[in-house]
Amino acid sequence: MEKVPMTVRGEKLLRDELDRLLKLRPKISEAIAEARELGDLKENAEYHAAREEQGICEAQIRDIEFKLSVAQVIDVTKMDNSGKIIFGSTVTLIDVDTDEEKTYQIVGDDEADIKAGRISVSSPIARGLIGKMEGDEVTISTPGGEKVFEIDHVDYV
Repeated sequence: MEKVPMTVRGEKLLRDELDRLLKLRPKISEAIAEARELGDLKENAEYHAAREEQGICEAQIRDIEFKLSVAQVIDVTKMDNSGKIIFGSTVTLIDVDTDEEKTYQIVGDDEADIKAGRISVSSPIARGLIGKMEGDEVTISTPGGEKVFEIDHVDYV
């Protein structure tokens, strides 16, 4: 099975969510047991809602366990990269045309959140940046056309 890159932060968030779901399991089982005591299961909305919640919870647990099993956790704080952009690094870019500054962290697909400044390693911007160095100028193909950025700073936090 092919490993999927993940940041230390991403792994921690997944493990925290898994712990939360595992603690929720007994509560859902109690809700099912209480709903069973109410009588006829065919017309028991509480029972059906609890069973549906149980199914969703179990699916989420399986999904997170799978993601963790194929994850290759990469801790960039323990690497010496001296300005080279790699998975997990945080990059500050300057748009050559507008002088607008943007900062992105390159993360795994499941961790991506553009509003929080985290872009997927498989995104066009990240693919165009990987392997480049601080100070380089890079042309990235975006849906809005080609953009030219100067790599202002690279952090490994």
